[in-house]
Amino acid sequence: MQPRNSRLNSAALRGAVDLAAVKAAGEAAQKAELARAERARQTAAAEEAGVAPAGAGYPLVIDVTEDTFETEVVQRSTEVPVVVDFWAEWCGPCKQLSPILERLAEEYAGRIVLAKIDVDANQLIAQQFGIQGIPAVMAVVAGQLVPLFQGAENEANVRKVLDQLILVAEQRFGIVGGAGGGVPAEGVEAEGPRRPEDPALSAAHDALDRGDLAGAVQAYRNVLVEQPGNTEARIGLAQAQLLHRVEGLDLQAVRAAAAADPKDVEAQLRAADLDLVGGHVEDAFGRLVVTVGKTFGEDRDAVRLRLLELFEVIGTEDPRVTAARQALARVLF
Repeated sequence: MQPRNSRLNSAALRGAVDLAAVKAAGEAAQKAELARAERARQTAAAEEAGVAPAGAGYPLVIDVTEDTFETEVVQRSTEVPVVVDFWAEWCGPCKQLSPILERLAEEYAGRIVLAKIDVDANQLIAQQFGIQGIPAVMAVVAGQLVPLFQGAENEANVRKVLDQLILVAEQRFGIVGGAGGGVPAEGVEAEGPRRPEDPALSAAHDALDRGDLAGAVQAYRNVLVEQPGNTEARIGLAQAQLLHRVEGLDLQAVRAAAAADPKDVEAQLRAADLDLVGGHVEDAFGRLVVTVGKTFGEDRDAVRLRLLELFEVIGTEDPRVTAARQALARVLF
């Protein structure tokens, strides 16, 4: 039920959005904990029977197909962050990046697994992930999609992104990699000490918590300039931008404008934002998917990018996001 005052309160909206993110993270962490408990039980049973535990010694770099994706990527991501490398034989930059990823996967000794996907042989997966250019690197953690970067990167930058991914996996989802097949390099512990929280990221969170939405947006952007692969900052930016956009909007006026002119892109974007913060998630996604189908060029790109931002706010593991991604793919292709 909407409050009598149709001018929405930003603090209330911030609470609603944060609850959705906390719920998604909590569910993912719970799944990860259950998966680890089951793996520990199977390992103990195998040791008692005097046999090698299931999955022991599996490789840290694997080729994944549409048939093996669920097992090798989604299920395995409940135990260890899975980095997904989208590549093709004809792609020159891929041949520069892939060896770096493979070398680091071995060096990290089980704290990540690298899944390699040939986009020519697995076009459906590439389409579902929204891959528009390669090389493209994403990750799956506790079943949730975490975009990392697109294009060739040098080893130092890749290492920074992977370090941040591991940190987020540990702190947000409770996943500490230990992929069975990895053997720590000499002098390197399998589980290093937790890193102190980034002061810049803490400042961004504080700005969001106290309702300084413009300050939070800028603070998260500052973090991402220095750390493009910082997942927590990217999600925080999406939340802060959403709350900043709807602050001061009149709910009834926005909905009336959207209903009066379905082709008005800005009106549909505003209505979708308000739908989302009001808890009407499927309505927000559906409105934008329909708008993508009615628009072209820059307007279509603007709507598509807004939809991807809203996916981040809700959490990529949410089934409503999965359904909306599929609907978006049908409209685009």
